[in-house]
Amino acid sequence: MIEAVNISKSFDNIKAVDQVSIKIQEGNVFGFVGTNGAGKSTLLRILSGIIRPDSGEARIDGMEIFENVNAKELFFYISDDQYFFNNATPKEMKKFYGSFYSKFDNERFDILMEKFELAQNRKISTFSKGMKKQLSVIIGICANTKYLFCDETFDGLDPVIRQAVKSIIAKEIADRKMTTVIASHNLRELEDICDHVGLLHKGGILVSKDLYDMKLNIHKVQCVFQDEDDINKVFDKLDIIKQEKRGSLYTITSRGNRDEISRVFDGLSPVFYEVLPLSLEEIFISETEVVGYDIKKLIS
Repeated sequence: MIEAVNISKSFDNIKAVDQVSIKIQEGNVFGFVGTNGAGKSTLLRILSGIIRPDSGEARIDGMEIFENVNAKELFFYISDDQYFFNNATPKEMKKFYGSFYSKFDNERFDILMEKFELAQNRKISTFSKGMKKQLSVIIGICANTKYLFCDETFDGLDPVIRQAVKSIIAKEIADRKMTTVIASHNLRELEDICDHVGLLHKGGILVSKDLYDMKLNIHKVQCVFQDEDDINKVFDKLDIIKQEKRGSLYTITSRGNRDEISRVFDGLSPVFYEVLPLSLEEIFISETEVVGYDIKKLIS
């Protein structure tokens, strides 16, 4: 398990991370989402032991992470900025990381390099940004660590490669229960891979919830009623988060599962109603509006 306990970090007068506490269970895919400057990368670097927090503790399997070799053997960190030795080739980087990670899978590395059509003897400095990211993911997967940290890993990849990378990560999770932590500025990138999502804003976690529970317990309903009094009865019987009206069409966002919401509408005989699932982006917009934040302008 990964734990952050009241972590804070400032750079000069800028509070990058502010009193963050989280627990990431084993076998999960945890997504940190937020705009540039929200604190995602700083938090991930603290969890990776790259920088020390000003206060609080970061632990992995009960061990302090910063300057702890035993703790760092448990995870691989894929940075947003790709760092390789000058004039190095993928084959040389494979040898380098193999010397640090005892379970590094050389055979898997060769297979994945061939599948992604990346030349092992070509200088990495001649690779495009997307190719360098692909190489970083391959190295991270082949390190065979218990945990994998990804900072904007999908950014800059074309749609086909992006899906291929997600599929590889999903396979590792299924095959060996690898725990993955992904930082991204894009909610849509996390929706199909994450189990739990935390929204960072101004260095703090604004919302942190299980993705399945969020999708199961909040819905959008589009409806038309013959009698306006009936819509007021809906408002009384449901936990309404948001409502909009265009002509005679109401669009309502309500907490509750699909069956509970349907029973309320069936009992009132509307002219028309339809219960719809919300996207992850719509859920976060609704949740953050409840606590007084206009998050629409902060997420893409």
